Amino acid sequence: MKRDFADFWNLLWELGLAACAMFALINVFVPDQDLPWKPLDLNRPLGAATSAKVADFQLPFAAPAEQVEGATEACMQTLRDAGVQVERVEDRSDGGFCIAQGLVRISGGDVTPFATRDLVMQCPLAVRYVIWDRQVLRPAARSTLGSEVARVDDMGTYSCRRIYGSQSASDRPSEHARANALDIGGVTLKDGRRVSVLEDWGGQGPAGVPGSGFLRRLRDGGCRVFATVLTPDYNAAHANHLHLDGAPRSLCALGPSPETRRTAEKAVTP
Repeated sequence: MKRDFADFWNLLWELGLAACAMFALINVFVPDQDLPWKPLDLNRPLGAATSAKVADFQLPFAAPAEQVEGATEACMQTLRDAGVQVERVEDRSDGGFCIAQGLVRISGGDVTPFATRDLVMQCPLAVRYVIWDRQVLRPAARSTLGSEVARVDDMGTYSCRRIYGSQSASDRPSEHARANALDIGGVTLKDGRRVSVLEDWGGQGPAGVPGSGFLRRLRDGGCRVFATVLTPDYNAAHANHLHLDGAPRSLCALGPSPETRRTAEKAVTP
């Protein structure tokens, strides 16, 4: 009996040592971006744990001031460590569901600038933008269009409204009501060309087929960084921009919305 008990503990000890050895090997050889316990590094490629690390900075609705400041300062430090200049901006509340906390402004550094100089957003959204800029936008512009990016032609972040501007109380608030969404109307390149979502999404605009392919690469890469990505394919409300947000739910829209499909089906029904 005593021998069996000793053998059991020896087995547990050996399993524990094996687990420690396995953890050490994983910690050394697996890339940091794939390990949830390693800090977020915006200079590293997208990994299996990147989205979860960004989500650690996310604030619940109407979070207490102490939580807002602690999470936002940690988020801003991550941006600074990546060479991005960022400023804290006063939070705002327009009543009801329109409460935007942990707001920051990207003011310079190693990041593609926005057309709007004073654009503000939640800090986790700023982190997502920097990752998307480095891992998706810049590489896509170089390989697809043969140019560097001069600026992102944004269409705003904060807007106190429900989804699609609905006036119905049954519709949920837009992520724009928390400054947790970014609308992008196009991209201006350093060689002077501009790729517009409205004109070039279908491949018939000034940027031609390459421009359309470039925009789709921005969408596809965006689905790896942002929680929600909506495009002109989704519905008419997004005909002129890409919608990128950090909502708790996830939607990578590669085609039309259910409402858009139903409308199209009715139009062809005899």
